[in-house]
Amino acid sequence: MPWHSQKRPDTHTTLVSFSVESFYLIHQKRSWRLMVPSNSKMSDKMESLSVFKSLTLVSIYSLVLVIGIIGLALMIHILQSNMRSVITIAMLNLTLAHFLFLITVPFRIYYYAAGYWGLGMMLCKVVSAMIHVHMYMAFIFYVVILVIRLLGFHSKKDHYEFYRKLHAFGASVAVWLLVFTVIPPILHFKYGMDVHDNTTNNKTSKMSNNDSHCFQFGNHLEEHFGVKVLNYIMSSVIIIVACVLTALQCHVMVLLTRKYGRDCMSHQEFWAQLKSLCFALVLLVCFVPYHVFRMYYLGHLYLENTNEVFLSLTALSCFDMLTFLGRGHCYMCNRAWTV
Repeated sequence: MPWHSQKRPDTHTTLVSFSVESFYLIHQKRSWRLMVPSNSKMSDKMESLSVFKSLTLVSIYSLVLVIGIIGLALMIHILQSNMRSVITIAMLNLTLAHFLFLITVPFRIYYYAAGYWGLGMMLCKVVSAMIHVHMYMAFIFYVVILVIRLLGFHSKKDHYEFYRKLHAFGASVAVWLLVFTVIPPILHFKYGMDVHDNTTNNKTSKMSNNDSHCFQFGNHLEEHFGVKVLNYIMSSVIIIVACVLTALQCHVMVLLTRKYGRDCMSHQEFWAQLKSLCFALVLLVCFVPYHVFRMYYLGHLYLENTNEVFLSLTALSCFDMLTFLGRGHCYMCNRAWTV
């Protein structure tokens, strides 16, 4: 066919096609550019939240470590001069719980300050579990102290057959034997194993093979419904018991104030019950907020970082030892405290 008889391409059609294609490419490029700042802002926001969480946790645990060590020294000095009562034995158990927890606090400070673990999976599980063991053991001993004081106030008896020192010592040994018998197998075989297995199978990025992250075991709650139900029950019990005991102890303080009037500050019974009120307030301030939030967190496991902050508040219970800086303890080196 002669060249002059071939059909030439339509110039107008070519220009329109080129314009549409160019507009599409420009639009896509512009959309991509708009997306980059958005993702960058989201990343910066997440990073700032992570830094804020780390600073908060480092501050809380550092304060707990310093005041906790001072409180331990104070409590040991006071209690070694008085081993005559059941409450003293309960306080010694509480001191032991604080001591075991404070040993693990430097590891938490290191992790949140460095942003890196690298100390092995087993130590991670021990440090992670210890704050929960401390919380529940402290709760048990707080309840024991408060119940004994309340029974002693209402019955007006100095001694109880069941509350003899030997019985209290035997009960304490049984509790600690149970803890050291049950906790280690759970830590080794069950606690955090879901996260570790998923990491090995590359199903999650929460914990890398070199254990660079720690204290992120929320996935365990998601995989085990029974564990989640148990957490709901335990949180509910702690909230109810703490609120009831605080209300009863406040009622006792009101009765003592009415009984002694303006002279209440000069009576040893008033100071003893005031210390019990401090323990009740520790339950209310340190334990209740965490467990209230935990009941919400169990249904929203993506709030794991916020849960860590609330969990750190339970460590403030180590401040309870400062309640011994009451009447007569400014010169405690010259005078033994009577429970």
